[in-house]
Amino acid sequence: MPILIGITFLTFGMMQFAADDAVDIIYNQSGSVSEEVKAAKRAELGLDQPFIVQYGNWLKGVATGDMGRSFISGKLVFETFAEKLPATVELMLVSIILTIFVATPLGIVAAVRQNKITDYIIRTFSFIGNSLPNFFVGLLLIYFLALKLNLLPIMSNPDDWQSVIMPALTLTIAMSAKYTRQIRAVVLEELDKPYVIGARSRGVKEYTILTKSVLRSTLIMIITLLALSIGSLLGGTAIVETIFMWDGVGKMAVDAILMRDYPLIQAYVVWMAIIYVMINLMADLLYHYLDPRVRYKNYV
Repeated sequence: MPILIGITFLTFGMMQFAADDAVDIIYNQSGSVSEEVKAAKRAELGLDQPFIVQYGNWLKGVATGDMGRSFISGKLVFETFAEKLPATVELMLVSIILTIFVATPLGIVAAVRQNKITDYIIRTFSFIGNSLPNFFVGLLLIYFLALKLNLLPIMSNPDDWQSVIMPALTLTIAMSAKYTRQIRAVVLEELDKPYVIGARSRGVKEYTILTKSVLRSTLIMIITLLALSIGSLLGGTAIVETIFMWDGVGKMAVDAILMRDYPLIQAYVVWMAIIYVMINLMADLLYHYLDPRVRYKNYV
């Protein structure tokens, strides 16, 4: 709770340094109005109060389950957030599943075939994939898959399952490249350990060593990586969602920042903080289940 309160306090404070607020943006779009009208609107929204009073009122509302209303749409913040979350969860699930099925076998193959042509090819492509920023990968996919080949739609459509493919591929390429290299490094480290050498000397098949021992040991690292990725993906990948007009919480956050919609921004910050705390807690619990050494240390 202290961490959560500290994060929201800092975010609330940084928003006060913006050159303009939601009222300025609202009336700049609708035409020039007098300062008296703007002042009345600020009083209505509570923006005329001191910073600490605004934050205290917001925190009190959150504690009672009321996150306020959007300054721009007037809708309840929780209702707006709940509408955007399913799209982000869908994109996260597809991206994580694709990443697991791509990165895990490639990392293992690269380790088993160390310093051979297969290893060099996998490492080269993982280096390239890890170097490309998401927005550039997204633009490349749009150019080739949508504009040139006309295989996939550019804009997201909740009624068309194909619209999730390009944003999911954009995220998967970067994550798979990073995870492939890290899985390879962990598998190589495990293959040099005495228990693997002992198993080989007893005639245990290489496939059995990999699947029964090495892969289980690497699960700890894989879970750590996935926990961090799930947290960031559930928070919404703002750039990818904006490029493909994917109507998730990431795009909602970008729109809220541009419109100075403080209640939505704060809701997003709280969501991100809770996600990272909960995901890391779940990862710690899985460590305890998967690695007997963790259980042993706890009991000793």
